[in-house]
Amino acid sequence: MPRTLRPGQRSELYVVDVATNTHRLVFSSDEVLFEAPNWLPDGTLVVNGNGLLFRVTDALEEIELGGVPAINNDHVVSPDGRTVYVSANDGHIYAVPIDGGPGRRVTNDRGPGFHHYLHGVSPDGTTLAYIGLEWVGDRRITNVWTIPAAGGADVPVTDDMFADDGSEFSPDGRWIYFNSERDGHAQLFRVLVEGSAIEKLTFDERVNWFPHPAPDWSAVAYVSFPPGTEGHPADIDDVRLRLLTNDGEIRELTSLFGGQGTMNVPSWSPDSASFAYVTYPL
Repeated sequence: MPRTLRPGQRSELYVVDVATNTHRLVFSSDEVLFEAPNWLPDGTLVVNGNGLLFRVTDALEEIELGGVPAINNDHVVSPDGRTVYVSANDGHIYAVPIDGGPGRRVTNDRGPGFHHYLHGVSPDGTTLAYIGLEWVGDRRITNVWTIPAAGGADVPVTDDMFADDGSEFSPDGRWIYFNSERDGHAQLFRVLVEGSAIEKLTFDERVNWFPHPAPDWSAVAYVSFPPGTEGHPADIDDVRLRLLTNDGEIRELTSLFGGQGTMNVPSWSPDSASFAYVTYPL
């Protein structure tokens, strides 16, 4: 079942100017719990909610999914803006024409219980990065994978027992940024697309998720949970949005009530001047 708002709760969509740390409220709703904002090339914001996908205008304008099953909050826009790739609740990734038409399943059947959670598309639009979830006995295993956007063979990037998530390409397409518990609680890492040279990027006591490199690679935006947080839960206090700059400096932009759905997918504006996020105040 899709997440819903609690009594007295709102979904609020903001855009933050990273140079000035100015936060602008774009849209709010006390009816629809919407999540995971990202952008079309023309600057239109896209969110999901109630298993559907929406453009954000003066209202939530539904994007036709072309027969695709209800989706979760993992959706990524192709670089040319013609296609949105979505993770559906049946465990597969689909390509949906942004202006209408039938959806196309991208992913393969990898056995019972395997789920694909989309997080990134390469800068040339040819490859998707996803998290593959499978069960080994009673243990939940997640690894970073890639697959051609046109369909084809899956390629493992990580292959271990650590909890990985949030896989997203660098602007040059050589690296995949992700969060992982391979050194304890979740921190940010990156790995070359061929699976070598894993580098750790954050080292603090907070639980860090969903790294999003800016299109100009000037910084990486991410979601930082309080110490001791397990996973990326919804509706908790002191969730912080941070920037990791190229010189290793961490800039804190805001603290909010939210978490799950706040900034799960690539959320930078095309010009790298701002990014979007959602908060869920009570």
